[in-house]
Amino acid sequence: MQRALFISDLHLTGARPAANEAFFAFLENVAPGADALYILGDLFEYWVGDDDLADPLNAVVAGFLANTARNGTPVHLMHGNRDFLVAEAFCKAAGAQLLADPTVVDLFGTRTLLMHGDTLCTDDTAYQDWRTLCRGEAWQKAFLAEPLEARRARMLELRSRSEADKRAKPPVIMDVNEAAVREALRGHACTRLVHGHTHRPARHTLEVDGRACERWVLQDWYGRGGYLEATAAGMKLVNLPAA
Repeated sequence: MQRALFISDLHLTGARPAANEAFFAFLENVAPGADALYILGDLFEYWVGDDDLADPLNAVVAGFLANTARNGTPVHLMHGNRDFLVAEAFCKAAGAQLLADPTVVDLFGTRTLLMHGDTLCTDDTAYQDWRTLCRGEAWQKAFLAEPLEARRARMLELRSRSEADKRAKPPVIMDVNEAAVREALRGHACTRLVHGHTHRPARHTLEVDGRACERWVLQDWYGRGGYLEATAAGMKLVNLPAA
């Protein structure tokens, strides 16, 4: 591997066309030649089921990703807290491999832990309870049994409620818990962690059991957007060009 790219929290939706166009430009101008593209969750603002692939935006996104894969850049996709219902049909249409959360990869000799990041926010107990519920088989089976339009309406209602809840929470509880980060690195015998979810792009250093470790946080695409590039020379966060 010579070059790997990491993105997350694009939150693609018809309501934010600039982000959609930035993503398509990224796939056309940045991704070519990369040995791997990792999308670490929340590619979409929401996902109500793979039977929504006929939606124009969803179809176009799948088409762009499939073209990226056909041109030699493998696409790896991880569930986020918004698009956890992405399943086999979308991945097949997009030419993408669905990654477990968490996943460990070898990046130029360094064991690197990849996560969306929401499971690290353990201080937000209300969210963790909701995550346990909606990731369960019973909830998903019942939700996916509803008509498509009903699912869209319900997901928009859930998103609105979630945004209201976040405004009422102290920002600190929506960030990662340091003990959870250490436990994740320790449990997977890794010295590097890459994740999204918190929308707080940065590189953090820490020590775990006497080992020097680092945590890279990916940025969201509500503004300019950007990506993390990994090469043999190191890691760097790169902002997309201003629109």
